[in-house]
Amino acid sequence: MKIPPLVAHTAALLLAVSLLTACGQNTDTRVAPVEIGKDTSCSLDGMLLGDYPGPKAQIHYDGTPEPEFFCDTMEMFSLYLKPEQARKVKAIYVQDLDKTTWEAPTGAWIDGKAAFYVVGSKKRGAMGPTIPSFGTREGAQKFTESNGGKVYPFAEITAEMARLDGGALHDQRM
Repeated sequence: MKIPPLVAHTAALLLAVSLLTACGQNTDTRVAPVEIGKDTSCSLDGMLLGDYPGPKAQIHYDGTPEPEFFCDTMEMFSLYLKPEQARKVKAIYVQDLDKTTWEAPTGAWIDGKAAFYVVGSKKRGAMGPTIPSFGTREGAQKFTESNGGKVYPFAEITAEMARLDGGALHDQRM
């Protein structure tokens, strides 16, 4: 069977583009987490991250040099899981409560998509109910023993679990 020249040239061009694209995919495009400074504020509400307990989060977007920070993992999920979220995410980092404290978390950044989360615990973060993050399922499960909740991997967190209306609406101290 003889292949027409135009088809052969088109196929060769497509193969070359595919190979170049594949080469580009092998380039390390990972970004490192950025440490929180004393003046680092939340991208959603301007609150200073260091003023509040509980794990923090950061999202790195394609084409943006600095990450967006969140004073609470609940805020990060709330934004990330919105259907209108169209920006390409390069990386998500959360703090690993297996390696840092609830009261004053520092460092201990891990890949947010590889972390385990506790939904429904009695612990409160900067905005009220939160979704604590852990590097291991065992650490998350141990947390539930004293604080309640249920353990989920990143992929199973839903927008309904990450509703931001729980903090201010249900805080009896306000």
